[in-house]
Amino acid sequence: MCGIVGFTEAHHDPAEARRTVQAMAALIRHRGPDGEGIYADDRAALGHRRLSIIDLDGGGQPMFNEDGSLVVVFNGEIYNYQELARQLSAAGHTFATRSDTEVLLHGWEQWGKALPGKLRGMFAFVLWDRNTGTLFGARDLFGIKPLYYYRRGELLLFASEIKAFLAHPGFVKRFNEDRLPDYLSTEYLPGDETLFTGVYELLPGHSFTWQEGRLTRERYGKIRYRIREGRSLDEWAGRIDKAFTDSVAAHKIADVEVGCFLSGGVDSSLTACKAARQQKNLQCFSVGYAEEAYSELPAARQAAEALGVPCTETTVSAGEFFDANRAIQWYLDEPMPNPAEVPLYFLCKSARQRVKVVLSGEGADELFGGYPLYCQGVHMAAWQHLPKGVRRALARLAPGCGFLRRGAQSRWQRCARANYVFADPAERDRYLKRKYSSQTPAQRFKPYFDKVRGLDEATALQWVDLHTWLPRDILRKADRMSMAHSLELRVPFLDRAVLAVAMELPRADRCTRRKTKVALRAAAARSLPPELAGRKKRGFPVPLADWLRQDTYYTMVREKFVGPVAERFFDTRALCDLLEAHRTGKVNAMTKIWSFYCFIVWYELYFVEPLPPKF
Repeated sequence: MCGIVGFTEAHHDPAEARRTVQAMAALIRHRGPDGEGIYADDRAALGHRRLSIIDLDGGGQPMFNEDGSLVVVFNGEIYNYQELARQLSAAGHTFATRSDTEVLLHGWEQWGKALPGKLRGMFAFVLWDRNTGTLFGARDLFGIKPLYYYRRGELLLFASEIKAFLAHPGFVKRFNEDRLPDYLSTEYLPGDETLFTGVYELLPGHSFTWQEGRLTRERYGKIRYRIREGRSLDEWAGRIDKAFTDSVAAHKIADVEVGCFLSGGVDSSLTACKAARQQKNLQCFSVGYAEEAYSELPAARQAAEALGVPCTETTVSAGEFFDANRAIQWYLDEPMPNPAEVPLYFLCKSARQRVKVVLSGEGADELFGGYPLYCQGVHMAAWQHLPKGVRRALARLAPGCGFLRRGAQSRWQRCARANYVFADPAERDRYLKRKYSSQTPAQRFKPYFDKVRGLDEATALQWVDLHTWLPRDILRKADRMSMAHSLELRVPFLDRAVLAVAMELPRADRCTRRKTKVALRAAAARSLPPELAGRKKRGFPVPLADWLRQDTYYTMVREKFVGPVAERFFDTRALCDLLEAHRTGKVNAMTKIWSFYCFIVWYELYFVEPLPPKF
């Protein structure tokens, strides 16, 4: 687990390039405090910050092949590297280390661009072929590990985090203001654009090739449903149980101690249960608040007792929550107003004091139908059997009924996830200081729904989430909050073998009108007590709405809402009116307020204050 940086251009001074790439790597030192590696020639420079997990003594990077013609930097873990190493050794390749990184070098020599499709794990890597002048990069199928790039003329930059680009003299830092409305609508930008002009995120399951100033991108892997009918729920539970047990075993490969996050929900409880059976004295970690109505600690405590594992608890106060937000927005690269990232930040901080690697339950909801949104999709699909004219007439008769209104719309128009913050773009635009020629949130998501027209509604929603919500929200905050504390976070649900089972599950074994994760809960019931296997999803609740009504935090937010950044982009009176309406209880505007506030904090950090900031 590491951080990677680098660049290539037609020609540069190697000594100067070395200094530049070292400065880039220094900005993401938190991703790898155990070591630094730098390579530079007259066309390319690659940098690496290492968090030592496998082959502690021999896995340093950049790593070279035998004659030094290939150089690679790699972030992540390849869980089938031992199997691939045996295949490559049988084909005549000689290994000098026990590191999974070396598989990438010999794999490129053997398979070329087909290499990423053979990897089981979480990864982002970039390989420089000196002989052909080719820079090749790839990112894992789910988007667990990040990889960004920036092109300007014959210069191409790449890095694990955008902030590394700030150290390169060729990087022109500009705010991608045209996408501000999209950020305010959905908390993130779907697709590959970022809020930095010219900076793109390599999409999950994609690779890029840069040669002679030309950039090409290819998709090497796809997530496709291949539904198989005819199996009983018990059979599906058995297949899930086996695949996930094997995945946890693979994800525990490390030369350091591995722990687990434990919230008390079925996903984390099953992960901890499987890990505890494979490892003695497994350490677990949970987080919550003093406000017990919002805290996961009682549920986590119950789960830990049922599983017989020790659990370290962390409690986050309101003051800590607000004080940490500035650092959190810096680590995230782009503003992210999901309040769940704050307790996750403290959870990672606590875990890192005791272990170097943790397993977590991200991805189970998207794969196995865990969100109530999918249940709504099942209900809505039945409603769609009525003629469209009837549905439209009923919607006109009861304009205040959201279900009827959505039922008269096309699937892509009624996507609840697309309208996560502002259901109505016109409402959002009232807070903006100038008019933008922006698409509606639903229009931004339409291309995703167009690709899965043949799927039932709930399954289509899952597929869209797997390509948008999961990589751009869930996995981004998981990666950044863990790496902020030099902690490796592994997600055994997001594994190729587990995915293969999930993609075959009939919809009724994923979700119904009232039940979520039907088959996964049946699988969990084989290992967990009924109260854990059947526990309803609770999300990651926070008492932020209550805190925003307290004078201390109301004042803190209001100061930002009347400050120079707010004045530049927003109608400050409208912001203050929204905040006041929330404080007096007229509305619950927590999500909207936090979206504006986090953006302002982020913009100050990256475009107003000196870089890098001090915390």
